[in-house]
Amino acid sequence: MEIIEKYFPHLTPSQHDRFARLKELYALWNAQINVISRQDVENLYERHVLHSLAIAKVVQFAEFASILDVGTGGGFPGIPLAIMFPEAEFHLVDSIGKKIKVVEAVAEALNLTNVRAQHCRAEQADSDYDFVVTRAVARITPLHGWVKNKISRNHVHSISNGVLALKGGDLDEEMSELKRKYKIYNLQDFFEEDFFETKKIVYVPN
Repeated sequence: MEIIEKYFPHLTPSQHDRFARLKELYALWNAQINVISRQDVENLYERHVLHSLAIAKVVQFAEFASILDVGTGGGFPGIPLAIMFPEAEFHLVDSIGKKIKVVEAVAEALNLTNVRAQHCRAEQADSDYDFVVTRAVARITPLHGWVKNKISRNHVHSISNGVLALKGGDLDEEMSELKRKYKIYNLQDFFEEDFFETKKIVYVPN
């Protein structure tokens, strides 16, 4: 938890309690349904929770904002973001049903009433969203193609609605395929830990 408090020192008691319970919950569920590696359970707060919260360094989701998390896996980045932004609505989808089972169990245990989990593909998500978030799910060009028609044209945030994708490594080839404007945020500008040295957020405004 210390690493979360280091970068987000103004958590409410409710946020602090929910973040503090994540390790116990993921250790419990990961023993039954493998959603993250064993090593990463030990590094949950740095490699999963803080990594997810990098998106909160780029944009603060407004009250009643609607966010789609594509390929959420065990709930990243959606669950940490839902804790950080309790007034926003999060729709977490994944094509693997047992991972959605974990998401539902964690959200229920934390009483995250702003989380809706669904076993489906991105193309089947059924609403308009302010932002689509994702972590290492697919190359950015097909990903944008799946969701571009689901992003609302009503912009109320500090940046235009669009896709915020957590990625790592050399993205030159991947980004050359995307024939539209984008911006890359380097996570080492937000977090000093070595893990974030090659980590990035790709932002594609709609």
